Amino acid sequence: MAIFAKVVDLNGFTAAARALKVPKAGISRAVSELEAELGLSLMTRTTRRLTLTPVGEQLLPLCRSILEATEQVRQRAVELGVTREGPLRVLADATYGRVLLAPLVPRFLERHPHIPLEVELGEVGPEALATCDVVLRAAEPPPPAAEGALPDTVCRVLGTPPAILCATPAYLQKAGIPGAPEDLDRFELLTPESAAGPLVVLRLAHGNRRAEITVRPKLAVNDPALLHASVAAGLGIGLLPEFLCRAGLMAQKLKRVLPDWELPPQAPLCAMFPATLAEDVRLKAFVEFVAANLVPALAGQPVPAQSAPAPTA
Repeated sequence: MAIFAKVVDLNGFTAAARALKVPKAGISRAVSELEAELGLSLMTRTTRRLTLTPVGEQLLPLCRSILEATEQVRQRAVELGVTREGPLRVLADATYGRVLLAPLVPRFLERHPHIPLEVELGEVGPEALATCDVVLRAAEPPPPAAEGALPDTVCRVLGTPPAILCATPAYLQKAGIPGAPEDLDRFELLTPESAAGPLVVLRLAHGNRRAEITVRPKLAVNDPALLHASVAAGLGIGLLPEFLCRAGLMAQKLKRVLPDWELPPQAPLCAMFPATLAEDVRLKAFVEFVAANLVPALAGQPVPAQSAPAPTA
């Protein structure tokens, strides 16, 4: 009905198709289907002009009101969805931002050229949302709010990085290769910082088998980039997100340790934003785009088989 009104107002199927940005055949089909559904002829068509039938003249005002209501809804949706002007301000944890977000920014801008971005990579503090629209960081999502409560901040989980144990071939050549989780306490371990103190508990699974090992790491640090650099320098066996090690594994500069054993995933990567922006169309487009593209980026990739150095005595 709205298309019929647009055709009449613009005096042609071609002009209506151009205005509505749909193929001309779709415009013609819509009007024909409307006439078939009503069982009435609304217009006569010649190569030069359209002429309304008496029935079409009587129904046109009603169809125009539908067209006007449709356009009002669309405009109101835009007004409600955009809560402020200017670029979408994004703050991302530096490590995750460089490796995971940086390749996505150009693709997002190509897909959404009307949404400008202002991206900062750095430390994500507790007051980050006071100056940013959305924050990307690795963190456990907060517990759900009490029933009926409206949280000030929304947390959207984007993906969970698999974790692996790895080391340089040179370190394994020197120190040997663990054959089982119980062997790990004989090696220099580099791990994320533990809230439990100087000891770190490693939980591993291999099919139905489970192992829980308590170790005292040589280095415990809350920065994945520093942890990765220390592993790459040959300082020991590191517990790292798989995506940080992927290039080193492919280049055979790193080697997986206990590859048949699975570790619990790292803290999930989350998008956090003020609840007041939950319906912002720019923010929703950005978060949905990042979530859709981070799933394959975080998924573990197969690594070509590597020959293991012989363990030393």
